[in-house]
Amino acid sequence: VIAEIFMRNHGKVSGIIFGGTSKKIKNYLQIGNRLHINYNSKNDNRIGYLKVEIIDAYSPLYFDHKQKLSCITSATNLVKILTADSQTNIKVYKIINDLFLILKSDDWLKKFIFWELELLKVLGYDLELENLVEKDIIEDKVIYYAKSSSEKKYVPNFLIEKDIETIDKKALLNGLKLVGDYLDKTILK
Repeated sequence: VIAEIFMRNHGKVSGIIFGGTSKKIKNYLQIGNRLHINYNSKNDNRIGYLKVEIIDAYSPLYFDHKQKLSCITSATNLVKILTADSQTNIKVYKIINDLFLILKSDDWLKKFIFWELELLKVLGYDLELENLVEKDIIEDKVIYYAKSSSEKKYVPNFLIEKDIETIDKKALLNGLKLVGDYLDKTILK
């Protein structure tokens, strides 16, 4: 099996796992699981060899929860796309570990949105919403929006006023959509 793994000391590396299709090993080769890795490579330009042992099996905890599993997949794909090969980044490694703590909490979706923004900030793509938005008061409600020459985008209040406790699902989905649009338009394209 050829796998791509984010390691504390080596960053994102690709390697061959001999015996990766065996019953013993293939069961814990799931996206998001925490593994102990022995990595050997003849030089940085060649694919390495990985010996793996399971430390924490995170992914199976969420096999019955589509939304959390989608968040794990999305997060690992972001790390895969936005990080360079073989470059150590302790902050990204720590943020990846924090993801699985977030998924255990009751307000995991709100925390995931902030987690995604923090990952982007660490990788150099800080959105800085507080500096971009304007504020209006309509019918005794505070509304935040970002205005460009072509459109006016509403920003959910919880992204600016971080101490808001209760948030409806519509606002959370709008927050996810806002971060997704930023990723799509500014970073990926």
